[in-house]
Amino acid sequence: MRERHEEKTARHLQRLSVALDSGTQSQVRRLINALSDAEIGDLLESLPQPKRLVVWELVNPELEGDVLVEVNDEVRASLIRDMEPEELVAATTDLDLDDLADILHDLPDTVIRQLLQAMDREDRARLAQVLSYPEDSAGGLMNPDVVTIRADVTLEVVFRYLRQKGELPQSLDQLFVVNRSGHYLGALLINNLLTADPAISVNELIDTNSRALPVDMPDGQVATEFEHHDLVSAPVVDAENKLVGRITIDDVVDVIRDEAEHSVLTMAGLDEEDDMFAPIVQTARRRWVWLAVNLVTALIAAMVLYSFEPTLDEIVALAILFPVVMSIGGIAGTQTLTLMIRGMATGQVSSSNSGILLRKEVAVAILNGIIFAIIVAVIAMFWYDDRNLGLVMGAAIVINLLVVAIAGAVIPLLLKRMAIDPALAGGVVLTTVTDVIGIFAFIGLATYVLTGN
Repeated sequence: MRERHEEKTARHLQRLSVALDSGTQSQVRRLINALSDAEIGDLLESLPQPKRLVVWELVNPELEGDVLVEVNDEVRASLIRDMEPEELVAATTDLDLDDLADILHDLPDTVIRQLLQAMDREDRARLAQVLSYPEDSAGGLMNPDVVTIRADVTLEVVFRYLRQKGELPQSLDQLFVVNRSGHYLGALLINNLLTADPAISVNELIDTNSRALPVDMPDGQVATEFEHHDLVSAPVVDAENKLVGRITIDDVVDVIRDEAEHSVLTMAGLDEEDDMFAPIVQTARRRWVWLAVNLVTALIAAMVLYSFEPTLDEIVALAILFPVVMSIGGIAGTQTLTLMIRGMATGQVSSSNSGILLRKEVAVAILNGIIFAIIVAVIAMFWYDDRNLGLVMGAAIVINLLVVAIAGAVIPLLLKRMAIDPALAGGVVLTTVTDVIGIFAFIGLATYVLTGN
């Protein structure tokens, strides 16, 4: 069975920690430089800062540039601060232009100037082109280094051209066909190039259905295109259909991984680019904002609860039972919210079908509300020997599940319309709705039914 990535990283980390503690730097050097760039990046992110810098000194200089691309922003900044300008220039000179564009803003100005001076005019223009597009778009994701051919030449001419180039881009599964003006016409699959008669012209084998991606397409949509069409690479074109670059599957894997991390961490108010071993005060300061937001929402719920203090004083059982209502409502709302956020991220939920999904979630909430209302009502009746208390408990659960289901479906849509990330703010808003509605539904009903007020 293939070893899972997490298990492999943990095993490498364990062996590395043992070697570091034993003081055998030669063993550490061998362990580190036997790994891939991405594996070294994972290990560096998994080490406290003092050990991280020790290990970084032992990384093969030829791998340093590629490793800098793999680590998150904050870890990269700490590694760059520990390097001399000459080391940084040497490490980043041979990076692909798309990788260099990803980390260029983290490099010192002196290093950037040296890198640009060492480039020829064509590479500087290509780098500027990549940097001109948003980072989370097809343009920001693409590599401008592409192999293009003309449609009016034979396959034999293409073979000679490729042999003359010598080194070809990675993940090369197709050659892009353009006209004299650089406009994209289609693609020639490498498989066809290798198996067809060399005397045949490119025009006879060109795949005109090979869809090019617009340069402004969001990177999430790029990932969807690769998934739906099983792509290994794809051409990128500008508004005039001119070929400006290519995206390969390894870039898309990074997008998928980053989106997954973003979805998980932002729901807790965290950032995937943060260093998990950052100083204590720095880490604590980052979390203040969302702790403060949650404090405000908790105080709102407490103020609502305070308004029912006479009822709670009169019927102590309510104070014991109302967390049950809020807990069930919170879980139900989170389920709907998570479903909506995922559907919006994958493009499966939009204005065209959100109404259908809302009606479905309402129906599910009513059904689950009735089932759990009966269960909890019966328990409350037997527990306190009070039929009215059980009825109030059951009714509150139905109301709360119904309201939070609607909120869980609507909140992400409203936040997206307001240009706010639903994964970032949706949970906080939903928690406030769940708490306030839960208190109003349960304590409010109890005040009316049980006390007659």
